[in-house]
Amino acid sequence: MNYGARTVGAVAAFVGVTVRTLHHWDEIGLAGPSERSAAGYRLYTASDVARIQRVLVYRELGVSLEETAKLLEADADEAADSLINQRDQLRARIRRLERMADALDRLAEARREGVLLPPEEQVEIFGDTWRPSWAAQAREQWGDTAQWAEFAERAADRTAEDWRRIAAGVEALHADLAQAVREGVEPGSRRADALAERHREAMSEYFDCTHSMHVILGRTNVDDPGFRSNYEAIEPGLSVWLRDAIDANARTHGVDPETATWE
Repeated sequence: MNYGARTVGAVAAFVGVTVRTLHHWDEIGLAGPSERSAAGYRLYTASDVARIQRVLVYRELGVSLEETAKLLEADADEAADSLINQRDQLRARIRRLERMADALDRLAEARREGVLLPPEEQVEIFGDTWRPSWAAQAREQWGDTAQWAEFAERAADRTAEDWRRIAAGVEALHADLAQAVREGVEPGSRRADALAERHREAMSEYFDCTHSMHVILGRTNVDDPGFRSNYEAIEPGLSVWLRDAIDANARTHGVDPETATWE
């Protein structure tokens, strides 16, 4: 018997794994003890421990136990090819993790800042009346809501071109809303319903806006002086007209404006 051989507990403590792990590796034939004591206990020799340490190296590299078993028995060329393949997979994984880390950075920044564009580019895209500080004000008011989280998740992935597309859509919508007010289009008419639905879809670029939530937004556009002045600057009377059109469109979709809630 090799008097330098060690018990499973001693080896587990030495290499830094659990006894259960060593038992599992033994059961699957990956790395086990090759000697027995006089009392019948299985013992690990120095070469057994060396094999375990090779297993640990491969595990640290992310190599599967199945692949590790092949590497332990492979000749030099086969082992080298397998290790190069594992290296390539590891580098690909690192690139994926780096992209994930970058995405998390952008999401965290979007949760803080809202629109991830320089202030001057925001004004260029959203118009001279836009104030970059509005995002901070919105975060102060709604930062703990599910809608702000949803907005941040979308904003984190948006480019300047994405925001230009959204801004152009809003500008076209505002022009059509103003035209409807000037022409005396009645809320509840097919044209008014279509415009109200376009407005709801525009809001849904930022967060999922249900018809019930849309009703609340329509009221806010009238009751909040800041929102009301923005719509009145587009066309006098637009804030009230849009509220009424939103209410009528909500009824068309089975929502009673009198009982609408922020879902």
